[in-house]
Amino acid sequence: MTYGRTDETRYDRSVPGRPDITLDRSSPVPLYFQVAAQFEEAILSGALGPGERIENEIAMAQHLGLSRPTMRQAIQVLVDKGMLVRKRGVGTQVVHGKVSRSVELTSLHDDLVAAGQDPHTRILALARIQADEAIASELQVTKGDEVWSLERLRMIGDKPLALMHNWLPVTLIDLEAYDLDSDGLYAVLRRAGVHMRVAKQRIGAAPASQAEASVLDEKRGAPLLTMQRTAYDNAGRAVEYGSHRYRPDLYSFEITLVDR
Repeated sequence: MTYGRTDETRYDRSVPGRPDITLDRSSPVPLYFQVAAQFEEAILSGALGPGERIENEIAMAQHLGLSRPTMRQAIQVLVDKGMLVRKRGVGTQVVHGKVSRSVELTSLHDDLVAAGQDPHTRILALARIQADEAIASELQVTKGDEVWSLERLRMIGDKPLALMHNWLPVTLIDLEAYDLDSDGLYAVLRRAGVHMRVAKQRIGAAPASQAEASVLDEKRGAPLLTMQRTAYDNAGRAVEYGSHRYRPDLYSFEITLVDR
């Protein structure tokens, strides 16, 4: 096959680390972008799994009839998105796909497990504090009442995904009695007999503070997805208020809209 004279080039997955790629050379879409888009699709679909090494750029370029700079540019797009990582002496590996989360009353931990991810948590802080006016209002307690303040970093592999700060009434549960490093907060609450029924939630965006940027491996001022949620149990009690920050290159919210 003479690649430069054909409109399409097919690159099949007969070798580990190769996704199925078809290049349309008559398309106005740049070739590097075509390669990057199909690599991304392979990662998101699971055809290329977390930790899998991809074939080296020289071999891929030769198979596709591309220049090495074009192939390198395609791979760099995915490195910049956090989907691939280059490791000296190892090569280029798949990190993981972007987490797309339905806007439902579920925990991030449960959603990641259901999506086949392997999340782990770093507890940054757990303490009893006095509720300020804003937290007291959300949890339906009196200003100055003791509440749990829980701050965690949720990670997938070695990538920080979300910085989560939650507040709960101390009368509801003794959080120090549970292993919050391995269990999701909602799973812990269910185990304690607390079942969330409904929640109000706000989704937005905000620039990363210096502290948030440091923890999430972002630049100060980088845009972060934000979510504030107050959850209520079957009796209508406010049982949890959360304020979370997510890296937008690794995370998105998914909403289904229905015409009335």
